[in-house]
Amino acid sequence: MLRALFLAFALVLCLCLPGSRAAAQTQDLQAILQTHAEEVASPGRRSVGTVIDALVASGLPAVPQFLERWADRSVYRRDSDGLFYYAEENGDTYSLTDISTGAEAGTAPSTEMTEIRPNGGVRRVIATALVQFQLSDPDIARRRDALDAISRSPEADQLEPLRASIEGETDDDLRARKERLAGMLAARFGDTPEERIAAIEALSGALSVDVRAVLNQILSSDTAVAAAMPEGANIARILSPGEDLAEAEAYEQLVAADLAPAIQSRDEIKAALTANIGDGRVGGVPIGALNTENGRARAYAALAEAGTVPPLVTEEGRAAALAGHVFYEEYDEPDAAITDAAREALDEVETRVAMNQALDLGLDALSLASIYFLAAIGLAITFGVMGVINMAHGEFIMMGAYTGYVVQQIIPDYTVSIIVALPLAFAVTFGAGVAMERLVIRWLYHRPLETLLATFGISIALQQLAKNIFGTQARPLTSPSWLDGAWVLNDVVSIANIRIAIFVLALIFLGLILFVLNKTRLGLEVRAVTQNPGMAASMGINPDKINMLTFGLGSGIAGIAGVAIGLYAKVTSEMGADYIVQSFMTVVVGGVGNVWGTLAGAGLIGILQKGIEFLNPSNTLAAQTYMILFIILFIQVRPKGIVALKGRAAGD
Repeated sequence: MLRALFLAFALVLCLCLPGSRAAAQTQDLQAILQTHAEEVASPGRRSVGTVIDALVASGLPAVPQFLERWADRSVYRRDSDGLFYYAEENGDTYSLTDISTGAEAGTAPSTEMTEIRPNGGVRRVIATALVQFQLSDPDIARRRDALDAISRSPEADQLEPLRASIEGETDDDLRARKERLAGMLAARFGDTPEERIAAIEALSGALSVDVRAVLNQILSSDTAVAAAMPEGANIARILSPGEDLAEAEAYEQLVAADLAPAIQSRDEIKAALTANIGDGRVGGVPIGALNTENGRARAYAALAEAGTVPPLVTEEGRAAALAGHVFYEEYDEPDAAITDAAREALDEVETRVAMNQALDLGLDALSLASIYFLAAIGLAITFGVMGVINMAHGEFIMMGAYTGYVVQQIIPDYTVSIIVALPLAFAVTFGAGVAMERLVIRWLYHRPLETLLATFGISIALQQLAKNIFGTQARPLTSPSWLDGAWVLNDVVSIANIRIAIFVLALIFLGLILFVLNKTRLGLEVRAVTQNPGMAASMGINPDKINMLTFGLGSGIAGIAGVAIGLYAKVTSEMGADYIVQSFMTVVVGGVGNVWGTLAGAGLIGILQKGIEFLNPSNTLAAQTYMILFIILFIQVRPKGIVALKGRAAGD
């Protein structure tokens, strides 16, 4: 019987144990707060650490939430018993929540509740303490937020909690970010110089802005001046007045350091003379003599000699003061080994950044060149074969872009719609080009001025027609989801996927055009008419038909370029005008009527434009102007372009 009673008692004890432990935890947290009740109720930045240390050391699971609510000013104290609660205002009363369990704890009138309002400095201290809990939180978003908080406000006491959280981190990206952030904290706040130097050297292979910021913080310095170079100071560099800093600024530093008297202004001299007038004289000089610079100087010198006013600072005195002192920049970090390591690491990082910036600029130039190549290759064919200055070429690009837009309204799948839009845009603009050649261009051969004016008029008409149909607002031509984002090599080099797709499309069309021109009968006839139309006609080739097909081919290629450009840029009735000038420059610089010349011209203009924009990023108009001036000078030196068409002169 006794044995059965003992077992039953043990069972009841085991069942009740979890509730007893929860009650103990509730009491423990409230007890800690009551021990430091006044500091919790009215926290100060310097003394709040005692409360936080006690809370962290307790290991209670309710501590992280309390710290969050404390920082958010949602903790209240009941005046009647001094206990702390989470509270929400509900009219004239507050709904109370138990601090440890989160259970409802009744209500209290608003007159009995006092809101705890820690100031900004205290809240920053609480946030720092809260980070160590958030670093290992099961919610990945909270862990990411904790890393963001450390990045914004790094502190020495964050290093160990951050290191402790790395081993248990399950997300590879967050683990890598924690390791890098721990390395940056170790570089600034490591326990020993050896640890800091090792962390600094490890950062030399990184390229990110935050790593460079850490190294620059280690290398932060202040300007100082002294009669002689201080012993033991970690000097960043010695400054020479007149070279490294202005002489006026250097003398102001001497004055601020009480190492030289201030230079008196004309108003100060006048005020001093006025204040010392006595018996019609100032320093023994009659008032009537003060109307000249010499008189005022003699009067002031007499006052200075008597000790009434400070001596007048002369140019010779200022120069002597500058020469008699040392101006320098002193590192905030006293250890020279650490600053030397940081300087070496920063130089290496900046070298790597410069190389990667050059690579990134090259990729941007290559991407821009591919866009210009697509826009200009059709113009190169028509201009090279027929010598027609087609000012409406940009509108064929616009027609291709709007064709892609219409297809996407019918076919909602962006991938399928683009696949359909490319050949359809070619067909539409090919037909428009043939119609334009048959109705207008064929009557204006060998009349370049009339051709230019006619095609310019057609350009305006096509723009107005597009406005009437589609309106003046930009229309979306959406790329497939698999073209979203960018190809990121590192923190410096990246290129959008859509730009890569346009580059690949340009390569495909380069291959197709070369195949058509070199491996097909149409290409053979086009090249024959290009090089010598008279001889081609005598061999049975119909130049009139070739001109028509060539103009249609060039217009069709412009339509395909319009679809590609529309995925990257805006689709409006004026979009063709944005590319017509660059297209003509590409054709002229590369060499009229030559595919390889167009490719070379597009590459040169793409590199030139991106280079000028890099050197002058705030003024795109100036970049365009410089580029046009360069091209004008270039065609003066090489009027037939980079790749000249050798047979054209014979045809002429």
